[in-house]
Amino acid sequence: MSLLGWIVLGLIAGWIASHIVDNGGRGPLIDIILGIVGALVGGWIFSALGALPVTGFNLWSLFVSVVGAVVVLVIYHAIAGRRVL
Repeated sequence: MSLLGWIVLGLIAGWIASHIVDNGGRGPLIDIILGIVGALVGGWIFSALGALPVTGFNLWSLFVSVVGAVVVLVIYHAIAGRRVL
């Protein structure tokens, strides 16, 4: 997947995860970073469970990225409390 594809997927996944966990987005840059980190974390989790990780720009990869981004946000809130990034 190209760099632009990772950025777009990261933006969408980060935005969705922010709305699931925080009930609101954190801004485009933070959402992109959160989504890309979430894709990496989600890919690692899904690989460990024997499922396919991020496979390209498709719905499965978006799902994996959102799950990873939600995990990242939950861990962040557990460590830092409910403060805003």
